[in-house]
Amino acid sequence: MQLRYAFRLYPDTGQQRALARAFGCARVVFNDAVRAREEARAAEQPFPKAA
Repeated sequence: MQLRYAFRLYPDTGQQRALARAFGCARVVFNDAVRAREEARAAEQPFPKAA
């Protein structure tokens, strides 16, 4: 039997800022990785595998 839980968080102002900063940094890293793959594809090189 599998159980599933649903949670709703209500962070305060400081926690909202910290979460926004963390997810913003993650988005920048993800976008940089996507850009590196696109540039490698355009140059017909193998995809980068590590940072």
